[in-house]
Amino acid sequence: MTLQQRPTEKAFAPEYQGALGSLSVNSSLTDVLAKGVEELRAAERAGQPGNVARCGLAVAEAYRRLGRVADADRAWKASYRAARSAGDTGAMAWALWSGGTLARQRGSLALAYRLLGLAAGLGERGGDVVVRGYSLAGLAETGRIQGDYQAVGELHERLLAEARRRGEARHTVWALEGIAQMHRNTGSYDRALALFEEAADTAARADDRRGRAWALRGIADVVSVRDGDVDRALALLAEAESVCREMNLSSALAYNHKMRGNVRYRAARYAQARDDYALALAEFREMAEPRGTALARLGLAKSLARLGRDPAETAAELAGLRQTLERIGLRHARDMVDRATEELGVGPLPVEDTDAEGAAA
Repeated sequence: MTLQQRPTEKAFAPEYQGALGSLSVNSSLTDVLAKGVEELRAAERAGQPGNVARCGLAVAEAYRRLGRVADADRAWKASYRAARSAGDTGAMAWALWSGGTLARQRGSLALAYRLLGLAAGLGERGGDVVVRGYSLAGLAETGRIQGDYQAVGELHERLLAEARRRGEARHTVWALEGIAQMHRNTGSYDRALALFEEAADTAARADDRRGRAWALRGIADVVSVRDGDVDRALALLAEAESVCREMNLSSALAYNHKMRGNVRYRAARYAQARDDYALALAEFREMAEPRGTALARLGLAKSLARLGRDPAETAAELAGLRQTLERIGLRHARDMVDRATEELGVGPLPVEDTDAEGAAA
């Protein structure tokens, strides 16, 4: 398929099902949660486990994206139990997909692989190609954030082809962004920028505001790294931030703030970068999102070091971070910390027995 043949269909949110099927992909998460809880209670009163499962899925996803992870955990499990009671294989698969996505968000990558693998299997058995595709995408994304690009690069490309063939604009945007991120992380900046721009354009035409916000963040990152264009990068992030706030996309907003810190750090605006990283760190901690927390801590540690922090304190912080990132399962974590250690001239790092997370507070 050529670039000119990209899908033009409007994006839809397949996780909004049953009585919530009319909700838009751009619906505010607080609105989704309120409507979801209302319809969930109605289904419970009517004794309709199938509808309980479908409404519970939307509730679980709203909680997850709002950073309310304990509530999200209870909601997806309740959705799965209701789906199993109703004998609804598709709803069971969607609940497991939600649980696996939450597990990845919480840094439990082994659990994410297990739940998403089960979801993909149930989706295939039940003939639900959408949940199967989303679950395989979840597996691919889990491998990608670990840095296992060789293992999941081909899967990303296959899922992109499938999404384009079915005209699923939202999934097309996701796959483009994932492939772009891998190219960016391996230094292929031109290719990464082209893919992020294609994702942003596809999302705009499909009215997928969430997907476009993530794509704008990717574009900002590349133009900052490749071109040193601070003003354009910050303008793109400001545009994405407005969408995140309007839709209450808590996780996306925190990653946006972390990226703003990255842009300013690269431009040697260390005091501003410190403030951005500190803001993102607080947001990630409130959501109990360990990967984002660790990455914001790394940026904050580097900024504080540039602003005169004691090298021994920086070394202790980086040692704790390396341990934390390795425990999460990010295979490229040691390289990230080692690059920071070399850049800041604070090595060799001490051997830590416990996480030094509190040092960045």
